[in-house]
Amino acid sequence: MSQVQRMSRLMAKTLRDDPADAETLSHKLLVRAGYVRRTSAGLWSWLPLGKKVLDNISRVVREEMDAIGAQEVLLPALLPKEPYEASGRWDEYGDLLFRLKDRKGGEYLLGPTHEEIFTLVVKDQCTSYKDLPVMLYQIQTKYRDEARPRSGVLRGREFQMKDSYSFDTTDEGLAESYALHRVAYQKIFARLGLDYRIVSAISGAMGGSASEEFLAPAAAGEDTFVDCPNGDYAANTEAVTFALTPVDGAAHGALEELDTPDTPTIETLAAFLGVPASATLKNLLVKVDGEITAVGVPGDREVDLGKLGEHLAPAVVELVTAEDFEGRPELVRGYVGPQGLKVRYIADPRVAPGTAWVTGANKADTHARNVVCGRDFEVDEYLDVVVVEEGDPCPVCGAGLKLGRAIEIGHIFQLGRKYADTFQLDVLGQQGKPVRVTMGSYGIGVSRAVAALAEQTADEQGLCWPREIAPADVHVVAAGKALQTELAVDVAEQLAAAGLRVLVDERAGVSPGVKFTDAELIGVPQILVAGRRSAEGVLELKDRRTGEREELTVAEAIERLTATVTA
Repeated sequence: MSQVQRMSRLMAKTLRDDPADAETLSHKLLVRAGYVRRTSAGLWSWLPLGKKVLDNISRVVREEMDAIGAQEVLLPALLPKEPYEASGRWDEYGDLLFRLKDRKGGEYLLGPTHEEIFTLVVKDQCTSYKDLPVMLYQIQTKYRDEARPRSGVLRGREFQMKDSYSFDTTDEGLAESYALHRVAYQKIFARLGLDYRIVSAISGAMGGSASEEFLAPAAAGEDTFVDCPNGDYAANTEAVTFALTPVDGAAHGALEELDTPDTPTIETLAAFLGVPASATLKNLLVKVDGEITAVGVPGDREVDLGKLGEHLAPAVVELVTAEDFEGRPELVRGYVGPQGLKVRYIADPRVAPGTAWVTGANKADTHARNVVCGRDFEVDEYLDVVVVEEGDPCPVCGAGLKLGRAIEIGHIFQLGRKYADTFQLDVLGQQGKPVRVTMGSYGIGVSRAVAALAEQTADEQGLCWPREIAPADVHVVAAGKALQTELAVDVAEQLAAAGLRVLVDERAGVSPGVKFTDAELIGVPQILVAGRRSAEGVLELKDRRTGEREELTVAEAIERLTATVTA
């Protein structure tokens, strides 16, 4: 038998006004509806209604993870420095890590993610190929010292996450574990009622090969993704690739230097020479782990520094400063060209062999034209690093891509042997020889999914939860009179006896208007009102998502709601 939650006893003070610091819809509504309260920057307390939603999402995740044979564990959040130092991530994470010392001077961190610890657990427990494959998962609090925590629970310094890991002896086994997780994620997000896209992604500092993100389209999203209108392709913009297509550069004339005073920018250069920006070559200087590197892209495009950083991870990428030019006369600010440049040169695939450009001549107030890639300069490495724009060609079919904003709710990786190599995770193989284990890593943002659902499903009145994760199945509202309150409580108890999760608003001294407003704001999928026809035993049932209303007798309402929930 389910319990009835009375609003008169519920710790959930609703607010009429948006929080002053709230920018996103989910931030505003989760605070106003009494689901969360801010404790400090990036730190949130989950109140009873919010905890129910959080737990419901965790339940769905557990059910689907258990269904593929994964086993749940719980690892510490407070972790020793040594495993992360061994993997290199003690330094790679930089300022994102919360670091601390115990009373004896031992160094620790609050876990941002647990690849190292899972690897050590399996190393301790699994010694033979007969112990594998194995999939382990946990739902746990993670910590990252975000520089600018914002958007409520979407980007906090403490958050709930499901992370799971697969351990196999072969690449084929890893592919099977990856496929199992991929299908499980599809089932999880479908049950949660999330609109989502599966997109190609970059592994970055995580390492590994195959990598896909699960994105929930939303205006508040911090990720930008591309979608092919023909359905042929979808990817995070950081993972979009442009084909490298060499051309015949024999027809281009000899390199020619031009006097171009006061033209340190692409705009001033294009105007001075009367050429389109796309004919020029922009060369951005950055530092990669402290070493100056040039990045070449067409002049009409911008370098996506986030994308560049992901490609080069775990190396640290920074823009050069004025001090970096001191003692380097070959680096002329505003007039850098790739020809004769004695630094590492990375180029976008659009700067293909055989293409000719107008670019800097490495002399003040001087540019050069007919600078041909492969003839006048060489590219050390090709990386797709431009900011993707609406209408860029689909890598599969060539159609113009569409851009959208989204919230990352899940990410799956084929990690391979990066961490197994670090910790020498071997098992005895069938041939009696050690076999190096290969791993997969799979994450779901549990607390982030709460915000993503709020962003996608809320309307002008408030939150509007899918039934699977709502804090209750039905919200019974007593309009105010004693008879109405008595009927509301009686119906609520009958519904609870039938197995429904029930929230009843029987508060005395609260106007019907406030109760109705609160019911809309809280967002339980079914609202049952004991109102003007209570004396006749007639109630009004409202579907929170569609707005449809219907008058029903008590028996009809109980039958209808019970059938809806058990269907």
